[in-house]
Amino acid sequence: MRSFLFVPGDSVRKFESAKKTVADALILDLEDSIAPEGKVAARGIVRQMLDARNPAQKMYIRVNAIDTGMTLGDLAAVIPGRPDGIVLPKCAGAADVNTLALYLDAFEVASGIELGTTRIVTVATETARAVLKLMDFENMSPRLWGMMWGAEDLAASLGASRNRTDGRFASPFVLARDLCLIAAAAAGVVPIDTIAADLDDLEGLKAESIAARQDGFLAKAVIHPKHVDIVNAAFMPTDEEIAWSERVVAAFAGNPSGVVKLDGKMLDKPHLRAAEKILAQRGAVRGIADGASHSLSSRRRPCVRRDEGE
Repeated sequence: MRSFLFVPGDSVRKFESAKKTVADALILDLEDSIAPEGKVAARGIVRQMLDARNPAQKMYIRVNAIDTGMTLGDLAAVIPGRPDGIVLPKCAGAADVNTLALYLDAFEVASGIELGTTRIVTVATETARAVLKLMDFENMSPRLWGMMWGAEDLAASLGASRNRTDGRFASPFVLARDLCLIAAAAAGVVPIDTIAADLDDLEGLKAESIAARQDGFLAKAVIHPKHVDIVNAAFMPTDEEIAWSERVVAAFAGNPSGVVKLDGKMLDKPHLRAAEKILAQRGAVRGIADGASHSLSSRRRPCVRRDEGE
């Protein structure tokens, strides 16, 4: 997947608009976008949204953080609607992931859902403590599918007056971003880049998205429908990357030595793995296009995981 579009869990209008985009996944939000007095009512609205989903889009729910005491109520309301995953904010390491996984075990059994179906995506950098826990992924539930980094809440946690200057993240936030990417790669899950807060700076969004993909992120969160197409395009391999990858794979084909020479340069297995990853992403994009041609009500099918296609 390339794009995760946030949708306030109490806005049917914004949900209907989001369904018409080519976002790979929607994140129906029960946390920051909902006022405290509206959170219980939003659960019922989100449940209705799940029933009215666009089958071409994955559906994730951002629940309230475990320390709020609201997580169980959120899950009780939405799991019967069979979301594809739960986004856990303010996540501080394996303990929080495993607590959520235990909750999901119970609710899936109660709802007649196959055990382990519901994925977990963490928002992994929203507090100083969470950043320090990024490497705490040993013995973590296999439900963990992705790690997203976020800068807005982290600024409050650090006491920072801002997280960007002239469109560039300040040093502590770059550190959190990079640690999230490294932790996700080490855990073998999908690294997801944070939102672009400036809704009208589309060129900045494009540059930020391209940089994220080049660094190793596989998807990006967005907060406005007009960002979706830009992000999707940025996370597609370029023609040049595909052509290079095809040549690398061809050069390695039938070569048992593990080292080849291409254009005067020596290439080894890491180059082959990089090329295979690019071609896998290209294949996922082709799958999306093929799926779209068979559906009048939906426009695309997403890819699922860094090491799996769906």
